[in-house]
Amino acid sequence: MKPRLAWIGTAHIHFPGFSDETLKRDFSCAGVWDHDAERAVKNAPKLGGSARAISEMVQGAATDGFVVLSETIRHLELVEQIVAAGKPIFIEKPMGFNAEQSEAILTLLEQHETVFQTGYMSRGRGDVRALKKLVDEGFFGQITRVRASTCHSGALGGWFDGEYRWMADRSQAGVGAFGDLGTHALDLLMLLFGDVTTVTGVLSPGTKRYPGCEELGEALLRFENGAIGTLTASWDDVADPIRLQVCGTKGHATLGAKLLVSGPEGNFEEVEVGPAVSAGFGAFLDHIEGKMAELVSPREAAKRDRVMDSIYKAAEKQTWVAV
Repeated sequence: MKPRLAWIGTAHIHFPGFSDETLKRDFSCAGVWDHDAERAVKNAPKLGGSARAISEMVQGAATDGFVVLSETIRHLELVEQIVAAGKPIFIEKPMGFNAEQSEAILTLLEQHETVFQTGYMSRGRGDVRALKKLVDEGFFGQITRVRASTCHSGALGGWFDGEYRWMADRSQAGVGAFGDLGTHALDLLMLLFGDVTTVTGVLSPGTKRYPGCEELGEALLRFENGAIGTLTASWDDVADPIRLQVCGTKGHATLGAKLLVSGPEGNFEEVEVGPAVSAGFGAFLDHIEGKMAELVSPREAAKRDRVMDSIYKAAEKQTWVAV
């Protein structure tokens, strides 16, 4: 029997890509719910399903997993309605509207021992995995400075002008460009270098295309291991040439189009990387299909939301904030 997914909200910009992926894998649709009834009716046929009430999909035995792609402000109330069904849940990042909602979602997911996944797809890249192996092996010695960057031209291209306008409305999304895009880079920083203790940050409206919403930002982070990190994210960039940089007492690395690494002598060489593995939504589909999959734990997701929330508070108060 084909795996059946229930779609809880179809508001997110990733909905078209996610729906295409499920159709390529021959998944079935257990139903589509959206608080915007017209949107549910419009999107359900694309998945080969119909608009249905959440209660119908929760009570029906023919649902193998839930995909939450609503406006972020709705995540908690929707998880409260579906978690008791005992089925895997994918929640597009950020997991919650703010740190408090993320903690509440974490509590629900852990209480029900729910299989969870979110959209951190960058951690599956072969070059990221190769860099993590070097970090874990101690190649860089004591890591002193790290930097992550994730930027695109979303604001310049008007990606959020139409049906996805809510993603540039912090009253619905909770965050703007920095939280929406920067959470991917933050995930990699924490995956590679561990937990964060204190943060500060600066947010900017950029081109001011989306009033009341930042289009870019920069953060400074202190890690528990003593490393200093910087994180940048932007919707106003035409390129993002260096995505990760690692500096240590015995070596350095930069990750752009290639992974370049040097030892103490300072001569950079390209590192051969292995294949990518499924991550983000792809890994969730793998799990539903019964394949081995590396999933993000709800506690990991909540930690990242807590750090990001602290960066926003630090930027607002123009100070350092303890995570």
